[in-house]
Amino acid sequence: MVVRIGNTWEKIIEFENLLAAARLAQQGKRYRPNVLAFNAEREKNLIKLQDELIEQTYHPGQYRSFRITDPKPRLISAAPYRDRIVHHALCRIIVPAIERTFIFDSYANRTRFGTHRALKRFIHFARHNRYILQCDICQYFPSIDHEILKSTLHRKLKCPRTLALIDLIIDSSNPQDPVSNYYPGDDLLTPLQRRRGLPIGNLTSQFFSNVFLDGFDHFVKEKLKIQQYLRYVDDFALFSDDKEILQQARQDIEAYLTTLRLKIHPVKSQLFATVHGANFVGYRVLPDRIRVRSDNLQRGRQRLQSLQRELEAGLLSQSEFERRLTAWFAHLSHADSHHLRQKILKSIGRLS
Repeated sequence: MVVRIGNTWEKIIEFENLLAAARLAQQGKRYRPNVLAFNAEREKNLIKLQDELIEQTYHPGQYRSFRITDPKPRLISAAPYRDRIVHHALCRIIVPAIERTFIFDSYANRTRFGTHRALKRFIHFARHNRYILQCDICQYFPSIDHEILKSTLHRKLKCPRTLALIDLIIDSSNPQDPVSNYYPGDDLLTPLQRRRGLPIGNLTSQFFSNVFLDGFDHFVKEKLKIQQYLRYVDDFALFSDDKEILQQARQDIEAYLTTLRLKIHPVKSQLFATVHGANFVGYRVLPDRIRVRSDNLQRGRQRLQSLQRELEAGLLSQSEFERRLTAWFAHLSHADSHHLRQKILKSIGRLS
């Protein structure tokens, strides 16, 4: 039985919630001109934003978009600061309630359910099963269908004003990279008529992407009866000692995903023996050890070299350099990387 969550709107628009949301939205961006301008009259601006939400005259602003390659090309879309405040205000209220409906092994964009916790679980499953079916969804964020997403959220929430705000945020998404997949029942124009894509970079997009695949997670666990399963954004894995079970599961998964207008990657999605090792969240998981993937390590070395140049040029403080190096080493420490870390320290003159 699905329980729809209500009584959210008044909590979202409370001034204290908007104030807390503003503090979250400015983290790491406090000294940017748009944030400084907003905070110069923060209370006045928050009250204005609150009034717009109450009167339902609020409308999102224009996104600022740019492309990155880390490791693959992505279109990143940054919402204006006041919109990010609204995103945080919304998520502070609805996320804790909706996340209670998620399966345990849904990771990424969740407090205490991040990369390294997902890695630990993946290692456990991989070392207790003979086979893995590992899949990746093609162009996931650009493919998310707006009508299906809104329908999913409407089944979980029952507050009309909260749903109206969610619909507004989704409808105001900027155009993403085009996806032209066809599904059963489509005609020639269907892919052009359906709005798709969520902007990578939005807090709401990260959460909505988890909601979008929540039904799929339950399908795998409850219908396919695959208990050793986990998902990290659009990368998911099923484990079993029975190869035939996973072969059938792949067919069932492909059929289910068509109902969400999604497809798994034909090359990256593979069924193989766990003894051969598997790549996951930047690591190589082998039966007897964990390695940092070479491409991940290369990007880390490049970032370190860039930080060293900034330090030497006086653009970065010693304490900030130390903080970032420590954070990278914490990431490396989840692999069998003691000698690697010693080598890196020696290369930057930290060991004699």
